[in-house]
Amino acid sequence: MASEVEREDDLQAHIRHSGATSVAARVLAFGGFLAILAIWTLKFGIPSDTVQIFVWLWGATIAWNIQEPAQHHLGFIRDWWAPLLALVLYFYGRGLADELYAMPVAFTMPIDVDKWMFGGHLPTLWLQEQWCGSPCDPHSDARWFDLLFTLVYSTHFIFGLTLAVVLWLRNRVEWKKWMRRYIGLNFAGLAVYVLYPMAPPWMASRDGYMVGEEVVRLTSRGWGDTGMGRYHLILTGVGNPVAAMPSLHAGTAFLISFYLISRFRNAWAWLSLLYPIVMSLGLIYYAEHYVIDTIAGAALAVAVILVCGWWERARGETGAVREPEPATSGVSEG
Repeated sequence: MASEVEREDDLQAHIRHSGATSVAARVLAFGGFLAILAIWTLKFGIPSDTVQIFVWLWGATIAWNIQEPAQHHLGFIRDWWAPLLALVLYFYGRGLADELYAMPVAFTMPIDVDKWMFGGHLPTLWLQEQWCGSPCDPHSDARWFDLLFTLVYSTHFIFGLTLAVVLWLRNRVEWKKWMRRYIGLNFAGLAVYVLYPMAPPWMASRDGYMVGEEVVRLTSRGWGDTGMGRYHLILTGVGNPVAAMPSLHAGTAFLISFYLISRFRNAWAWLSLLYPIVMSLGLIYYAEHYVIDTIAGAALAVAVILVCGWWERARGETGAVREPEPATSGVSEG
């Protein structure tokens, strides 16, 4: 069957290294890589744009297998250029969506839905009153949970691709499955952004749609205690302020958690649900998203998982190839 041939090709593509990197070389090289990344982050900020993250992750794979030949390291470019191109297209497509759509921006629907779900109260306003004060001053001193929410918020740009790199190093079949879901989620979200542009809470409040219930944007509040921010090196100046439905910050976090739960099927994997829960709570508190946005993000993640699973079963892509044992080399592991 063609699917069996493809699976065999995947396995052969995965066996690209000789297992030559010793433990000592790996610790030294990867430690140096982490030191360089830490210096860069402290000086410029957390890498946030897709291209920059890809470059850093490539550097991580090189450091991890530092004693492999150049051909192995170039394999990263061969395997990743298509996902990178897709995500760059998504990034710019998202930025252009608010200029190309013909649909009116939704302002009141999410306000009404959130109030309906919470007995007439707006969760964003309630959280800001409890944790920031009334009225909330975005420039007041940040608290420990502000830093937590800000750091979790920033992981949206990193965790999904970091998981992809780990899978690429260990099991290329699973890497392809994860990238299919990750990219699929982004493009599904982009389609909704075009068809249903929706303003986030901070914009609705700014434009007068929350009379007597004003909220403020607090996304950058947690950075005050760190002295850092997010840093875009290449993909800059591209954004869409009316891409609130669904929340892909929440959707991606739920996708990561659902993937880990389905792959490992143990009690520890269920702890990963704390990640999307904290992410969603921070998004609502910071007035970046309504509760309904985060629910829609989770629902979209489930839909993408189901569609990808159906497509893989239809093509006979069931099961996963186990990582082969590295070939014996003359290099000591000590």
